[in-house]
Amino acid sequence: MSEPGWVAHAILWQVYPLGFTGAPVSVEAQDAVPSHGADGTHSLDRLVGWLDYAVELGMSGILLGPIFASETHGYDTVDYFRLDPRLAGPSGEDSFDVLIREAHHRGLRVVLDGVFNHVGRSFEPFRRALAEGPAAPEFGWFRAIGDPSHQRFENFEGHDALVLLNHDEPAVVDLVAEVMTHWLGRGADGWRLDAAYAVPPAFWASVLPRVRSEHPEAFVFGEVIHGDYPGIVRESTFDSLTQYELWKAIWSAVSDANFWELSAALERHNGFLQSFVPVTFVGNHDVNRLATSIADERHRAHALVVLMTAGGTPTVYYGDEQGLAAAKEEREGGDDAIRPEFDAAGPDALPPGGWPVYHLHQNLIGLRRRNPWLHTARTTNITLTNEFFAYEVSAATGAADEGAGAQRLIVMLNLADSDYTQTLPGACSVVAGSAAWAVVAGTSTVVTVPPHGWVVIQPG
Repeated sequence: MSEPGWVAHAILWQVYPLGFTGAPVSVEAQDAVPSHGADGTHSLDRLVGWLDYAVELGMSGILLGPIFASETHGYDTVDYFRLDPRLAGPSGEDSFDVLIREAHHRGLRVVLDGVFNHVGRSFEPFRRALAEGPAAPEFGWFRAIGDPSHQRFENFEGHDALVLLNHDEPAVVDLVAEVMTHWLGRGADGWRLDAAYAVPPAFWASVLPRVRSEHPEAFVFGEVIHGDYPGIVRESTFDSLTQYELWKAIWSAVSDANFWELSAALERHNGFLQSFVPVTFVGNHDVNRLATSIADERHRAHALVVLMTAGGTPTVYYGDEQGLAAAKEEREGGDDAIRPEFDAAGPDALPPGGWPVYHLHQNLIGLRRRNPWLHTARTTNITLTNEFFAYEVSAATGAADEGAGAQRLIVMLNLADSDYTQTLPGACSVVAGSAAWAVVAGTSTVVTVPPHGWVVIQPG
């Protein structure tokens, strides 16, 4: 495992800045209202006002969505070296530096979103390639289709507005290494690599050593949906990647009352942890909100319990800690509902109904912080049915701190309408959740988990 040391204690609050700040949906919309954002209301400055909220939640860093100049949603980059004008407040480009300074002052790391698989059609090198054809110096940066004179280029997953970069071109390697190094030099602490699954691992293996030679403490992980996770990490030289298998299993198992699915995913997760620590999550900017995926609000906490007790580097998508519900729709603008605006007035403007969910997050994040060995912990099944799952999490071999004693927790999740009783060896204590228990002759503990309840237990 090659990740920087600080990542072992990282829990990241993921924010989609263009949505969070209420920025116009496109540059054209911004231009239509020239004064829009001139007071900083719709800029990165707004996020500064929420940093204390993130700290109080228990976060150690901010995982930002795209912030570079683009035309619409941020994933159609037109200039990698310029802050999106929709996010630049009165201080312009300095809005980024202010955010970095204020975040670091609070002990928060800042991880950026790098969209290096494709660019927008207004990306200046692509405009030159269109205008000049093969004579353009940057023509080879893109993948021409058929006769180069026809000026047709490959796009990303059928989206004509997203032009694929040619990752076999050495100049593209140079470009991406330069961009990553530039923003790390301005204070960023790491990178999420968007659509990394669509880029040849050999490309990243060429880029990342150059970046790490200047910034060895940078955390770099790739967006990968499925495939050979350990192989991709090894061949690309990523520190980590997104654990979509576990994400799907968590919400699906809880929603469908099928803990067998979660058990199978955790077994695979154990295997991944032998070679790297995955980035784990129950929500992000591309999927339905957890509160939408799990209709029964009594069971949403169960998903968070799994996230905060399984090995991994957890992320919390902004708004999930307030119990927001929203669905992703397959249409233009279909992501808007899951990428909402947060009020410029700050946390005091939030409705009161979401604060119990926030406090639940605080409780479970606190549990994880008190048990930092959970970062690489493995799970072992104790009892498994469709509606009840008890598992033990324990420190990976060699991961225990000297003098820390036994590093184990037992997690019990009940989706049923009835109590579930489990007998455990030795004495136990409840560290989160609720359950009734009785010690039997000092040799075992009988734990009763209430209907739709959950509990985390400390053995011994």
